[in-house]
Amino acid sequence: MIDDTWQAEQFERARPQLRAVAYRMLGSLSDADDAVQEAWLRLHRSDDESIRNMDAWLTTVVGRVCIDMLRARQSRREAYVGTWLPEPVVSDDTAVGPEQEALLGDAVGLALLVVLDTLTPAERLSFVLHDMFSVPFEDIAAMLDRSPTAARQLASRARRRVRAAPAPDVDLARQREVVTAFLAAARAGDFDALLEVLDPDVVFRVDTGERPDLAAGPVRLDGAVAVARQAADQGPRFAPHCRVALVNGMAGIVVQSRDFVLAVAGMSVVDGRITSVDLVLDPAKLAGVQPPA
Repeated sequence: MIDDTWQAEQFERARPQLRAVAYRMLGSLSDADDAVQEAWLRLHRSDDESIRNMDAWLTTVVGRVCIDMLRARQSRREAYVGTWLPEPVVSDDTAVGPEQEALLGDAVGLALLVVLDTLTPAERLSFVLHDMFSVPFEDIAAMLDRSPTAARQLASRARRRVRAAPAPDVDLARQREVVTAFLAAARAGDFDALLEVLDPDVVFRVDTGERPDLAAGPVRLDGAVAVARQAADQGPRFAPHCRVALVNGMAGIVVQSRDFVLAVAGMSVVDGRITSVDLVLDPAKLAGVQPPA
């Protein structure tokens, strides 16, 4: 029997990385916490003295739990209105706290999580575990009941999909300048100024969860003209309640009324222009978001 105290200590030490793995797999903090909790329950029920590498064992369990959750989620998406977007991680626009830094790591922006969500569960597991956490393909293969070669091919396909998306600017100060300019133009309803900061192929996605009535317009728009028109039309009404903040480690926007967060917009800035706006209105995904200080 594994000593309970040692077991608990090892689990708590591994928890931040397990949560980071699960968040990248699921794009939801609440679901990630459920996956990590399930790993703890399975560990607590286990009396297998053959566990020699606790981190590897726990990562395997979390990976398998996430695969099951992703497959179950796919069957629920058929009636989803709008784009399913990840649950945002929001912080002050000047710094990311230690817990959030551990969670986000390699700047896992909302746009990247949207791309990951287009992968099959097996592709996502192979890419996340190998490319983001350096888990050997032999271990990933065991989770998927496939060969290491097959796991490598899954990760390769996923990698091509991820690399096809333009890499966002890494200069956070520059990101903030662009998002601030967008917000100022939206407040003024300035269509031309909005066009200046939007990429010609910008995409605007909205997640209302089970509340399609929350959207003030279309749940997806493509192209700078359409997005600028929407922002110019709705901006004067909503922009006064907006502020720039870090959304998944990148410059974004939080909409709040008093002490409540009403919406979060993640943005990708590439070559000084906004290439995507991911607006989360789903109350379930905003319930745990605290207004940045």
